[in-house]
Amino acid sequence: MANQDYEDRQQPQELGYDPNFVPDSVKSFVVHLYRHIREKNVYEIHQMYESSFQTLSERLFKDTPWPSVDAVAHYVDNDHVFCLLYREMWFRHLYARLTPTLRQRIDSWDNYCSLFQVVLHGVVNMQLPNQWLWDMVDEFVYQFQSFCQYRAKMKNKTEQEIALLRQFDQAWNVYGVLNFLQALVEKSAIIQILEQEKEGLVQFTATDGYDYNGGSNVLKVLGYFSMVGLLRVHCLLGDYHTGIKCLLPIDISQQGVYTSVIGSHITTIYHYGFANLMLRRYVEAIREFNKILLYIFKTKQYHQKSPQYEQILKKNEQMYALLAICLSLCPQSRLVDETVNSQLREKYGEKMARMQRYDDEAFAIYDELFSYACPKFITPSAPSFEEPLVNYNQDAYRLQLKLFLYEAKQQQLLSGVRTFLKVYSTISLAKLASYMEVDEPTLRTILMTYKHKTHAVDSDLKITSNADVDFYIDDDTIYVVESKPAKRYGDYFLRQIVKLEGVINEMDGIKLE
Repeated sequence: MANQDYEDRQQPQELGYDPNFVPDSVKSFVVHLYRHIREKNVYEIHQMYESSFQTLSERLFKDTPWPSVDAVAHYVDNDHVFCLLYREMWFRHLYARLTPTLRQRIDSWDNYCSLFQVVLHGVVNMQLPNQWLWDMVDEFVYQFQSFCQYRAKMKNKTEQEIALLRQFDQAWNVYGVLNFLQALVEKSAIIQILEQEKEGLVQFTATDGYDYNGGSNVLKVLGYFSMVGLLRVHCLLGDYHTGIKCLLPIDISQQGVYTSVIGSHITTIYHYGFANLMLRRYVEAIREFNKILLYIFKTKQYHQKSPQYEQILKKNEQMYALLAICLSLCPQSRLVDETVNSQLREKYGEKMARMQRYDDEAFAIYDELFSYACPKFITPSAPSFEEPLVNYNQDAYRLQLKLFLYEAKQQQLLSGVRTFLKVYSTISLAKLASYMEVDEPTLRTILMTYKHKTHAVDSDLKITSNADVDFYIDDDTIYVVESKPAKRYGDYFLRQIVKLEGVINEMDGIKLE
């Protein structure tokens, strides 16, 4: 199936596209790329993959696919593995520039199956750049998500499309996708490698996953990135516990191979932070969003020419929206750096003030920010072809939105308690009950709810508090315990020094008349 001439079945609108015509620059590209892969010249492969492929795509294939794999195969000794890699790039370019047909979606699945089977069961004697290996996993999950969305829009499907969906019901099957990612993790033994690295027995992170002893990095690094892929798939399915569990072998409090590729770094923290938000672990989500947003703020100018730049900016905006949600549900602004905080206030200051009111307008803003910033949730099961055909691509999203808003509404009760607790250091139950206009048993229930909602179970199964204001009750008196942040004078002075240096540099640059 994967070896069929799928390029011969192009969309009719691609008139003038000849899949068998190979321009000289493409000949040169595949010949050189093939040679560099055989020589394991990672630096040159990276240059060609990141730069030459993008330049040629922009110049020659802006709105058409690249030449077919059959047309270029004889320039590369008909090498099976190289042809699978070329085809993987071919499909990625097609998805980015055009709208794939159902047949092309199925063929892309077959190509990934063949490529991953070779990596899992063959002897792959090559080194590929981390960027390419990350893009493979990233695109694999993206195309799965795209297929689920496409299949869920049943209303305008033709009879041929429905017949194809029935015939190829294993293409992009959720179990197939999860099994490949899990198999890459297991076969690569990456979890054991990371454990051994902690004990100082092997080097993996220190070499960014590359093998300097003439071996291959492909299986190990694909296994590593597959843990991030599993986190993402489970988030798309709404299974946040399992998603975070899949990421546990990677210590995200440290630099790692996941931080060596900006797309991988952002995807990891975006999904990890989102999963924590949905599990009510707001402090963990705030901490990680703060770190990545600060990192993007400092480094985004270096990625302006990168093909991922637009995606970086989009995820940056989405994470600010998620941070605004977290801080509205769990006011812990002490966890947020001054730079990130000022950006946040600029973007969402007014909305965050309105979200604290917990009226209909506040819930409309929660709805708006969640809908803008959440992942594109999917329904992984195949539709019923017998029933009247309807679109159900929004069902999974609506369910997650409903669960989130239900949680936000429960927080409404807590905002009143928090307001009073911030004012008093001690207060009797009777007095607080009269202020809140409820009886004492109801107040005790509200206080128990506050305790429950401001505590969460972390990945180590320890109960942690998200509360900025906590309390305990002794003999009908409430004693309030407010967490005091440790003042970090050093950070403040360092920021001022950097600002001063910037001003001095600007003044030095001004030429006096």
